[in-house]
Amino acid sequence: MKSIAIFCGSTLGTDAIFAETAQRTGQLIAEQGKTLVYGGGRSGLMGIVADSALAAGGKVIGVIPQGLVDRELAHPNLTELHVVTSMHERKTLMAELSDGFIALPGGAGTLEEIFEQWTWAQLGIHLKPCAFLNVEGFYDPLLQFIRLTTEKEFTRTRFTDALIHSASIEEILNQFEHYVAPQPKWGVQDHKELIQID
Repeated sequence: MKSIAIFCGSTLGTDAIFAETAQRTGQLIAEQGKTLVYGGGRSGLMGIVADSALAAGGKVIGVIPQGLVDRELAHPNLTELHVVTSMHERKTLMAELSDGFIALPGGAGTLEEIFEQWTWAQLGIHLKPCAFLNVEGFYDPLLQFIRLTTEKEFTRTRFTDALIHSASIEEILNQFEHYVAPQPKWGVQDHKELIQID
């Protein structure tokens, strides 16, 4: 696994532990020789995770829409900065550049990004791991809801079981290295017709 995408808040949140975890995440990704892929911003947890990876000598790739660049929100010192036309293009390129996806604490944008990648994994669009860095139980209510969707048979058990979550970035990165993707819900036949796989 060579590159890790991080989704996280563009603000710092209320608790110092959020920033501390973002700092440790960027640092560890760099120390392990992996590339950090993220949304290209300079503020909040996004800025901290990028700065810490750069400070540790790591490679950091940002992907940001032109509209946010125009608002002077882009990080000025990244290894690479890809400027795209839309949020959809941003997420698609981040997915292509990354071998796994981790959500740190964040809001609606963070959730939308990690859930899209988890959905794509279920559909077989990619077979990459997705994880929640569950800082101080931040994601406990959400993980409980995901389990409810499984109990009510809206999410297959194998996809819930494959969704990684831990309070430790070290543990998540270790699980990424040993990740085995579940059988996708849909298979592709002749790249045209989706066939459901039970």
